[in-house]
Amino acid sequence: MRKLIIVFLFGLIISGCSSTDFVFRSKTDLQVSISPDETQVVQTALDILAKDYQHVFDGKLVREKNGQLFIGTLGNNSDAEKMIDRKSIEDLRSHEEGFVIQVRNGRVYILGSDKRGTAYGILELSRLIGVSPWEWWADSPVEKKKTIVLADGFHSMKYPSVARRGIFLNDEDWGLTPWSYLTNEPSDIKGQIGPDTHARIFELLLRLRANTFWPAMHDCSVAFYMTPGNKEMADKYGIFVGTSHCEPMVRNTNAEWRHVGTGTYDYVNNRGNVLKFWEERVKELSGSDNIYTLGIRGVHDSKMLGANTTQEQKAALIDILKDQREMIAKYVNPNVEEVSQVFIPYKEVLDVYNMGLEVPEDVCLMWCDDNYGYIRHFPTATERARKGGNGIYYHVSYWGRPHDYLWLCTNHPAQLYTQMRLAYDKGAKDMWILNVGDIKPAEYLTELFLDMAWDIEAIENNVGGLDKHLYTWLSREFGEENAKELLPVMNEYYRLAYIRKPEYMGNTRTEEKDPAYKVVSDLPWSEEYIRQRIQEYKVISDKVQEMSRNIPSGKYGTWFQLVEYPVRAAAEMNRKHLYGQLARHGKADWELSDSAYDEIVSLTDKYNSLNGGKWRHIMDYRPRRLPVFERVPHTIATTSFAQTQTPLCLFNGAEYDAHKGDKPLVHGLGYERKAISLPVKSEVSYTFEAENADSVWVELSLAPNHPVEGKEIRYSIAIDDGQAQTVDYHTEGRSEEWKENNLRNQAIRITGHALQSLDKHILTITALDEGVVVDQIKLWNNNSQAE
Repeated sequence: MRKLIIVFLFGLIISGCSSTDFVFRSKTDLQVSISPDETQVVQTALDILAKDYQHVFDGKLVREKNGQLFIGTLGNNSDAEKMIDRKSIEDLRSHEEGFVIQVRNGRVYILGSDKRGTAYGILELSRLIGVSPWEWWADSPVEKKKTIVLADGFHSMKYPSVARRGIFLNDEDWGLTPWSYLTNEPSDIKGQIGPDTHARIFELLLRLRANTFWPAMHDCSVAFYMTPGNKEMADKYGIFVGTSHCEPMVRNTNAEWRHVGTGTYDYVNNRGNVLKFWEERVKELSGSDNIYTLGIRGVHDSKMLGANTTQEQKAALIDILKDQREMIAKYVNPNVEEVSQVFIPYKEVLDVYNMGLEVPEDVCLMWCDDNYGYIRHFPTATERARKGGNGIYYHVSYWGRPHDYLWLCTNHPAQLYTQMRLAYDKGAKDMWILNVGDIKPAEYLTELFLDMAWDIEAIENNVGGLDKHLYTWLSREFGEENAKELLPVMNEYYRLAYIRKPEYMGNTRTEEKDPAYKVVSDLPWSEEYIRQRIQEYKVISDKVQEMSRNIPSGKYGTWFQLVEYPVRAAAEMNRKHLYGQLARHGKADWELSDSAYDEIVSLTDKYNSLNGGKWRHIMDYRPRRLPVFERVPHTIATTSFAQTQTPLCLFNGAEYDAHKGDKPLVHGLGYERKAISLPVKSEVSYTFEAENADSVWVELSLAPNHPVEGKEIRYSIAIDDGQAQTVDYHTEGRSEEWKENNLRNQAIRITGHALQSLDKHILTITALDEGVVVDQIKLWNNNSQAE
């Protein structure tokens, strides 16, 4: 690929450019050759580019038959197709939604393999001229430029790794919904998320090279298709509209059945009315781009009605799948295999699937994480061979047990990366959907997820991996100098939240029957660690405030949304609860906890006042009004602090002395960012001394991943020549162990080992299954023979 040249001084144009280069110039219109017959999404993308070009160069895009920019789609006999080299065209034919950009003799040619490919190719120019995908959603300023040069011979071909890529709006009650109908497009209809809001969302998706959208589903919001203009807006932006695991046939069941359904939403006992409910929507959507979710669950994220046992549910689902596909064949396409469909084995539906439910071969199987970022099922060899392929539904926002995380988006980038990369390698390449909650403040993780879906090798192929991706993102938004200072800040922000999310700091739980879980209480931490954590958050919070003073006013809104609010709010949430814990024990003044609460309120008010009130109602610092978000009650502790315990040795996963087999991978995950992904059958060893000890306990902390194949996820562990012990650390369902693992992001196993009379000992850990991620190893002196 030829180099992109950016020239900021107009006087350098003649000496710095060849006459055959393509030059974007300030205050100069750009002639565009494009057929008026190109589809709507292509025209929409061109309109977006025109807006960006105006902002960057103060010029217009002018349609001319013989222009400087030639745009076309394969098969439309465009000038772009005639001028692109044959090899590129043949390569392009084999990829859906791909595009090629070439510069030849002072002209730019963009050719897409289909309508979306062309649209992505057009918006690639927006990226090249420096426009952030978040130019509206995070107020990322568009910088003026004098000149940008694409050198003669510039060539770029891109296409997606994952076929369907998109987001799911969910738990929208406290942000997106009130912001939409009260601020962005004021409406007398409470809960309406209208076409203007969806236009902004769909433009963001196009800019992020996504193509799929699951609308908001809760009854606080008016259903997507019950709001005039929403369907047409999806068509305009070329978006595949689908629905979640409990919303079959593109029906927002939770919000729609009570308005237009008849009787009970029960296929077994009310089949005719349920089929009518689905049929009306399928007929309405004929001619649109949709993904049909098959099957049935309850009206709102519950098991299906009318079938109590797993066997009864299976019998009903066999008939349901048949009826649904006949409906699609009748109203959408007689060749039903050409229509995008998905079956989502979520919660109790997974039990039915595992019982032998046969899903048609052309239907995509979408697998889910456990709502906390750990994927529960990876495609088997048989599932990978299916024509319909496999997908993943993944969360960076969640309402539920053991605790919600709906406020700040702190899921660790390395957790998302390692899980989604493994899913892709196991064959989940056909649909990726990210539950983004209210979109804000999930900006970075949304882009990381969709960047991976577009190019799965993008992270691995970059020197620096995930750090490089985050650095590039920060550089684009705030410049390289700020990015250098910010990178360690953001890495620390994610590390500290990996140990415990801000939403979990009250040591409370949601949806638990025991009233004790509703009361803010001590975390099992020592006074020493509490003060250390307060200081660690103070360091990054102070750094952000220091940098804030030098952020230009035109970029401050973006800075506050993407950096200052999440970092400082997380720090204050920790201060609130940690000083509260110290105060309960008489170790701190309650004013320190109260002032942290006040600061969170102030920061949130500031967020909602940004840009003249553009974001009013988007940020709520206490979703669901849970106790963890309120001012900490002034109580007196009735128990003592946990005591600091010092192990004999502590190793982070990456601190091994030797390894055998494939080299372990380090992605920045873990309590100290030194966890290792240990390839199956590979081993690592650690050297330690243990004077006067005849045995030790080894406490091994691992990322709480689920089995990749089969029902176990195992490692073996041995010291010196002692007998190796095999340890399985998988969890069952929503067990107490699973809850604890997710709250602390560690699965912990302890094994006992006898020691030989040696000066130094070698501890060896071997991965027996895929997915083993070793975070930390602690050795405790037992001073007695280990059992």
